[in-house]
Amino acid sequence: MLEENHTAPVLELKRPLAIRALRRSNVRKKIAEYLFEISPNYSYTAEIAYHVRTTPSNVIGALRGMEERYKEDESLLHLDIVQERDCGNKVRLYGITDFGKEMIRTVRDKR
Repeated sequence: MLEENHTAPVLELKRPLAIRALRRSNVRKKIAEYLFEISPNYSYTAEIAYHVRTTPSNVIGALRGMEERYKEDESLLHLDIVQERDCGNKVRLYGITDFGKEMIRTVRDKR
């Protein structure tokens, strides 16, 4: 419960940044929507790329940030829209957070 009290103000600060990031990048938005649709399941980079019809490097950039094309401070992980699970053997799975679900609903409602 104490952790929830500390993360709520941080998420409130990230809310406008998250909405802006999803609106600015079609790849970010498609990834978040795909993870929203498969929730509560997680997916790996190549599978996400296949379903959103882009390259794995674009998926990695949108998830984690990559130089100038995908800024790290606008990445889905940094904005707490997506969370990462390390499954060992260099396998990382990605799933949408509750905050991410809320952001997808907000962006969809404002179309």
